[in-house]
Amino acid sequence: MTTADTTRPATATRRLRRPKGMTAHVLLVLAVLISVFPFVWTIVMATNTTEDIYKSPPKLTFGSHLLENIRHVLDTIDFFGSMLNTIVVACVTTVLVLFIDSLAAFAFAKFDFPGRKVLFGTLLVFMMLPLQLAVLPQFILMSEIGWVGMLKALALPALANAFGIFWLHQYIQNGVPDELLDAARIDGAGFFRQYWNIALPMIKPALSFLAIYAFVNAWNDYVWPLIVLTDPSHVTLQVELAQLHVGHTTDYSMVMAGVLMAALPLVVVFAVFARGFIAGATEGAVQGS
Repeated sequence: MTTADTTRPATATRRLRRPKGMTAHVLLVLAVLISVFPFVWTIVMATNTTEDIYKSPPKLTFGSHLLENIRHVLDTIDFFGSMLNTIVVACVTTVLVLFIDSLAAFAFAKFDFPGRKVLFGTLLVFMMLPLQLAVLPQFILMSEIGWVGMLKALALPALANAFGIFWLHQYIQNGVPDELLDAARIDGAGFFRQYWNIALPMIKPALSFLAIYAFVNAWNDYVWPLIVLTDPSHVTLQVELAQLHVGHTTDYSMVMAGVLMAALPLVVVFAVFARGFIAGATEGAVQGS
């Protein structure tokens, strides 16, 4: 067989793969544009006036009224005070969720104890229930312990996150070798030392994802803070932003400016934690290839 005969199939294969690759790139570009468009449209509305938004066809270019709309937001609501409350709640909730959920997931994944399967099955059942069912029992509990109106009433119900425990359980079960834990036990390491020195460093990508998930959920939570926070000085950002809609006419450019300001911290959190998540996932892919 000549060299020309061997190169022809390879060339033909590359020609067949090229259209598939182009199609995948086009689909990815379309998906990115569709995902980014709501954020870009928010910026467009925040930089224009409400009259520009109501025009037909609507104005699709950036305007020059962003600072004016931001000033209206700051004059209408206590934006920075409510943002500080939300930052405190979201940070405390995220840290506690990472610790408690990873600890529970490690016990479920790597230790055998009486009732483990029943408890884990119960956890999966509760994960499928709508969160609204827990609002009334949670409020009664907060009322009994005297936490109604306090910011700590927002962190306690979110600690044992069923999804977080399930997510970390699956990751630990496949990503933490039993041989390392057995070696640690031989060296005299107890449960917490195995968890802290062996399991946690190996599940950083999963923890990064869970950190983003927990922070975004705590930041965007509206119903539970609206119910349990009776003190106006302890109102979170989402509840405070809802006050921008009060009245017969809504200044949508001001509302979008407030939404844009509230979304910026989420972008920062995603940029910080997504780097560790993507780096860890890429490292695992390279090692497994």
